[in-house]
Amino acid sequence: MPLILYQRDHCKLCDQALAVLAAARVPEFTSVWIDGDEALEARYGTRVPVLRDDARGRELDWPFDAAAAADFAAG
Repeated sequence: MPLILYQRDHCKLCDQALAVLAAARVPEFTSVWIDGDEALEARYGTRVPVLRDDARGRELDWPFDAAAAADFAAG
């Protein structure tokens, strides 16, 4: 399942999201930094961090906890 975590550089909330994903033991995911990408900035600029399940077209907006992240990753 291709999970993507959209985030920014120097983002404390993004760091917290990474810790939550680790605690939830979310399987592999790709980190994508939106900084400098106009399309991603327009879509996610005020929403990061966002966990996206690209295969299902679903997104989990911050704030989320370990249980929500695990449920989301499980499908």
